Amino acid sequence: MRTPSDQPEHPYPDHWEADVVLRDGGTARIRPITAEDAERLVSFYEQVSDESKYYRFFAPYPRLSAKDVHRFTHHDHVDRVGLAATVGGEFIATVRYDRIDADGMPATAPADEAEVAFLVQDAHQGRGVASALLEHIAAVARERGIRRFAAEVLPANGKMIKVFTDAGYTQKRSFADGAVRLTLDLEPTNRSLAVQRAREQRAEARSVQRLLTPGSVAVVGAGRAPGGVGRTVLRNLLDGGFTGRLYAVNRALAGPSALDGVPAFPSVADIGHPVDLAVLAVPAERVPEAVADCGEHGVRGLVVLSAGYAEQGGEGRERQRALVRQARSYGMRIIGPNAFGVINTAEGVRLNASLAPHPPAAGRIGLFTQSGAIGIALLAGLHRRGAGLSAFVSAGNRADVSGNDILQFWFEDPDTDVVLLYLESIGNPRKFTRLARRTAAAKPVVVVKGGRHTGSAPPGHAVPATRIPHATVSALLRQAGVIRVDTVTELVDAGVLLAGQPLPAGPRVAILGNSESLGLLAYDACLTEGLRPLRPRDLTTSATPEDFRAGLTEALHDPSCDAVVVTAIPWVGEDGGTESGGGMLADALRSAAATAPAKPVVVVHVEMGALADALAAATSTAPPAP
Repeated sequence: MRTPSDQPEHPYPDHWEADVVLRDGGTARIRPITAEDAERLVSFYEQVSDESKYYRFFAPYPRLSAKDVHRFTHHDHVDRVGLAATVGGEFIATVRYDRIDADGMPATAPADEAEVAFLVQDAHQGRGVASALLEHIAAVARERGIRRFAAEVLPANGKMIKVFTDAGYTQKRSFADGAVRLTLDLEPTNRSLAVQRAREQRAEARSVQRLLTPGSVAVVGAGRAPGGVGRTVLRNLLDGGFTGRLYAVNRALAGPSALDGVPAFPSVADIGHPVDLAVLAVPAERVPEAVADCGEHGVRGLVVLSAGYAEQGGEGRERQRALVRQARSYGMRIIGPNAFGVINTAEGVRLNASLAPHPPAAGRIGLFTQSGAIGIALLAGLHRRGAGLSAFVSAGNRADVSGNDILQFWFEDPDTDVVLLYLESIGNPRKFTRLARRTAAAKPVVVVKGGRHTGSAPPGHAVPATRIPHATVSALLRQAGVIRVDTVTELVDAGVLLAGQPLPAGPRVAILGNSESLGLLAYDACLTEGLRPLRPRDLTTSATPEDFRAGLTEALHDPSCDAVVVTAIPWVGEDGGTESGGGMLADALRSAAATAPAKPVVVVHVEMGALADALAAATSTAPPAP
């Protein structure tokens, strides 16, 4: 009969490899430990404190013997499994299990219990590394037929006891021989799944927060001459009033210099101060060098504007995969590549790390797009309507950070009241639906989806297109409480409405205006959307602003009305000319709304540009015209 140590090794299980986002927003790579990791393991152990070693082995254990190293690096991937969390290719934590029998002795299947033990480098404790490793090794154990974990922990090791008790698994606890013995049933429970999702939400939200609220930014690839992508972003950061430290990096510089008054250096290494976010605006072939420079000097996140990746075919796709692997190896997250950039209008940040020359005014709308061109159109449309943004993210190819990550952040962001998403593909419909449902319960989520009929995403997107029918996607969004619109214009309209108007108490809609035809169109549109419109009230084409004011005041005070649609067309003046009276009409409508119960009022107009401008100015957060 074979003992566990005699069992042949199984093929390397590469499907156990995974990138994880940690509690502080950084990333780590989890993978199986192999025989080639001996030196890494020794180096890792040397950096662990004596106290942590004592907690792991219950005795002073200053160094690993050759036998220990062999044992901890040779696994059969069935009865003996070891996983490591790595950053920059080096171990920051390890976990292993050994299958045991009822007497606690080494065993093989069908024994379904295993002893588990962790060791986390002191510098990385508190980042949620052990919790992430427990999730992964529990999944591995279930795959290998193990149903329970047993762990012995010294009572003084409160952090590790908390990792086990907070995991949400059904467990038993006992105390014997000076140690706490914990037994965890690995069958997922509602609580363990909730714990995992909560950990995921906090980690992904924090990772996005780190990208949007940097204390320092370096623009890598800022040219010495004005113009070009890098120099443009540098200028936009300056003009936007970024509150943190700003640096320019250009490898052609002979030494420290200045560009647009910004300290400039040949490399990130030469800066000599911490850099939180790097914006890469260099050719694709130079990006790996720039990523290594950033990663080796502690940069926490990247916005990659550079093109030349998966949007250019097979070779570009492999270049994109390599970019993600390289960045993740240093614990960095990426927006991009081929991104338009990010904007955060918060007063304490004022970040315009994008190609948008005029950042939006501060507001309560969060905007995410998968397309730079659509992002430009949406920014322009919101600006014209006087709507302000809390943040803007244009993710380009979405090789790493996606709309799901952004939803995790906006769910708990106190500065965002409305979420607008332009999506060209939904890579993980189940997760997106779950996140959208939770977010939509707290704040409105509005989506416009491109590629409805082609069923494909633009070239370059790392997330594959959803291969489910358009009607099914619509149903999923509706069930999640998401507001689905058909065009970017409607996305702007919905965003402005939701950000500036109260929510209706019910489906009853009053319609009034000076055009019977427009009133009937509004009536039909309300019925199509499942609302309950009241009979349209025609004020006639001779209606004055005062007539509109009186009509709106009456409708708003009507207890059978939950919202009002006002329709307006130009009218014929006494001299026979066409008048719109935009300013006066806007004043009249605002006056009525200000003195009535809080109900949403929507104005639909035809060929009345002055009215649109006046209404936008009334609630605008945009700067006044020069």
